[in-house]
Amino acid sequence: MRTMEFKMERHGLLEAGQEITVTESALPTSYYYTIVPAIAMSRNYQAYERLKSTKGIVREINQTSRGYYTIVEFDEEEPS
Repeated sequence: MRTMEFKMERHGLLEAGQEITVTESALPTSYYYTIVPAIAMSRNYQAYERLKSTKGIVREINQTSRGYYTIVEFDEEEPS
């Protein structure tokens, strides 16, 4: 399992336990992920950190002085 943090601008767009889909976007030297439909965005990741899965489960939503953040868990285990 792999967890990633996404920044949200508004509260109430996601709920814990909800399944989400992400899209990957490329920058010149990194990648970032957006929860569809443009609900939240990740930080930038290097090529070796790219996601192997596009579906995840929202594990928690936190409010800080900088805004709302959600923790999403992705299953990246190789099938047996």
